Amino acid sequence: MLTPVVSYTTVREVKGPLIVIEKTRGVSYGEVGEVIGPDGEPRRVQVIEVGTDYAVAQVLGGTLGLPAKGSTVRFYGKTLKIPVSEQLIGRILDGKGQPRDHMPLPPPEDFRDVNGEPLNPYSREYPEEPIETGISAIDGLYTLVRGQKLPIFSGTGLPHNLMAAQVVRQATVRGSEEEFAVVFVGVGIKTEEALFFMDEFRKTGALRRAVAVLNLASDPVAERILAPRVGLTIGEYLAWQLGYHVLVVITDMTNYCEGLRELSSGRGELPGRRGYPGYMYTDLATIYERAGRARGRRGSVTQFPILTMPHDDITHPIPDLTGYITEGQLVLSRAMWGKGIYPPFDVIMSLSRLAKDAIGEGKTREDHKDVANTLIAAYSKALEIRNLATLVGERNLGWRERRYLRFADAFEQRFIKQGYYERRSFEETLDIGWDVLSILPEDELTNARPQITQKFYRRHIFESVQL
Repeated sequence: MLTPVVSYTTVREVKGPLIVIEKTRGVSYGEVGEVIGPDGEPRRVQVIEVGTDYAVAQVLGGTLGLPAKGSTVRFYGKTLKIPVSEQLIGRILDGKGQPRDHMPLPPPEDFRDVNGEPLNPYSREYPEEPIETGISAIDGLYTLVRGQKLPIFSGTGLPHNLMAAQVVRQATVRGSEEEFAVVFVGVGIKTEEALFFMDEFRKTGALRRAVAVLNLASDPVAERILAPRVGLTIGEYLAWQLGYHVLVVITDMTNYCEGLRELSSGRGELPGRRGYPGYMYTDLATIYERAGRARGRRGSVTQFPILTMPHDDITHPIPDLTGYITEGQLVLSRAMWGKGIYPPFDVIMSLSRLAKDAIGEGKTREDHKDVANTLIAAYSKALEIRNLATLVGERNLGWRERRYLRFADAFEQRFIKQGYYERRSFEETLDIGWDVLSILPEDELTNARPQITQKFYRRHIFESVQL
């Protein structure tokens, strides 16, 4: 039980989730306390702004029925810490780290600051080990790397929630399955979305190795800002102290940024681009940069955040700033979804800057780089030929161009498209890649090394000749 350091009865204003306290002395940014109204109900608060004689705190709960007059604020002289334990695996929490599954919290093994402890850049190790998600478009082309932060850029109505559930269910680090854990963070999600995730995790057994932190759209906006940090704090404890390889899946970061804008507006701050606060880049970095590997530590923290681009605009501030901080992006395509292709990846717009260092012999398979580079190059050329065919007609194309059209269809229908419950290994993904590449003449595969082409292309050419 924390002992209050100082109390104030000088609450000037309660504005939404924020309270303004006057005549403060020595109150620090990030300090926690509680506000008690005339009804005697304590509500936890956290300081988000300090001045020479005032402080602004956000209430981590509802402010309904909390007046300025007659309220008392007590500060503890400490930052917000949450209890952490290995026994949190398999549990469902709310955005404050409190139980949402109607069970008591396990005995705490430690208390950790939700703001985290930044890794010393010198102690960081370069991410070089792949995570197998079981999804060919990710594993084959834009491999997720242990310690990486790789977001999904989606749009309203696209199946990013299905993908999040599939990744939570299927992802693993080869040879470390017993040390692999998932932290799933739902930020501002609807009740039906929360029910979908929980039913899916329970039905498939994914919850046995996962911690779920769920902040609903009906929860206070201040909790929305806290939820990703609670999830990451739990993930960091599992990784750095217990040696787990932790995958943190966060959906939806757009809801987080909307909450940040709402709080900024309530504080009367000068808005930046499209009304978002000017410090949103820095704020997002305090979340995304909590991923990585550390020298001398067995564990790692990998982030897989998901955001919906307003109006499918990739230049919107949220995806724009996210792209600057993270190491690539996986973009979902509305056109591919309209064709009935799941997962509907936009192969040309997607990118993973670290994939090249995590694939190849001894990590996935010797031909992985050749397959990925050749598939992307061939598909890019095939899309150009598709556009040409709409102008001049397919009959007026040469036989090589028609082969590219057949390749593009096979690539979308056989490589990209797969079932929601279908899990493919790296080897299965690469074999499918060679199957569709073997539609093309061998001399078109200029992005693959000759020795690799000779070994794998000729093995599949007769299987694909009927396509």
